[in-house]
Amino acid sequence: MPYFLGIDTSNYTTSASIYDSESDEMLRKKKLLPVRHGECGLRQSDAVFHHVQQLHEIIHELFDGFDGNIEAIAASERPRDAEGSYMPCFTVGYNTARVLSDVLKIPLYSFSHQCGHIAAALYSSGMTELVDKEFLAFHVSGGTTEAVLVKPDRERIFNVTLAASTLDLNAGQLIDRIGVMLGLDFPCGAALEQLAAKNKEILKAKPTLKGEDCCLSGIENICRKAYEKTSSKEYVSALCLEYVEKTVEEMCEKLLKKYGTMPVVFAGGVMSDSIIKNKLSGRFDSYFAQPEFSADNASGTAFLCWLRHRISNE
Repeated sequence: MPYFLGIDTSNYTTSASIYDSESDEMLRKKKLLPVRHGECGLRQSDAVFHHVQQLHEIIHELFDGFDGNIEAIAASERPRDAEGSYMPCFTVGYNTARVLSDVLKIPLYSFSHQCGHIAAALYSSGMTELVDKEFLAFHVSGGTTEAVLVKPDRERIFNVTLAASTLDLNAGQLIDRIGVMLGLDFPCGAALEQLAAKNKEILKAKPTLKGEDCCLSGIENICRKAYEKTSSKEYVSALCLEYVEKTVEEMCEKLLKKYGTMPVVFAGGVMSDSIIKNKLSGRFDSYFAQPEFSADNASGTAFLCWLRHRISNE
């Protein structure tokens, strides 16, 4: 029974997954990197250190009781499919995958972290048929806020072209900064959503776009002033998420007008927010990753591994 291993060592999560291509099931293990209370992230050197400490534990847990044979391995080697895209933390997962590939004498494939997110969204939403079609994908997280045009590609699975992005702050960064301001622990998305759900005040948000690109840094100041004025954590949390949702919605509208009607896939940790998801899903022909597949994870990489290996053996 063919199994495929995926490894992803992103800026905040160590993860590994095994995809069972016969049952379509995914075995998953992951662990967040430790971030001190009151801080909004990690230096790359610290992220690399923690991945080195955690990856062997994750792989041990994943293979505990597993008795199948891994047919191929894939790892996230870079953040995006773009020239010069590089982040040191991904070298931990990729180099581990290289060692395993050499020892087990099985093929090794590499993909971008972003393509892993897109694949995880297709897999968990039951829309893997889009692998062979053109669609628009939003990757919205702490490290990325981008919309990309995705076309089928035999060699890379996805041919990804940047369509729009943030010009300053990423949506996940904004959410974490507001959350830390409110006294929440990093990463703040889930706790911020819980607070926002309790808000009873009317929300007004006017996003700032330049063409199809967005600007998010000004929202931090708006939320900070709102907190100083109202002292309401619930209102400020809801206001922050309302701005993010309206920004993504307006970007999507402009892009679909520019490129034509097509399915829209939403991936990345920010898109697991149910408040944002519920509003966007009613506006577009949209597909979202299940919450457990939205945040950084190696499942999309494992699924891409199977797709790439299948093509290699045709």
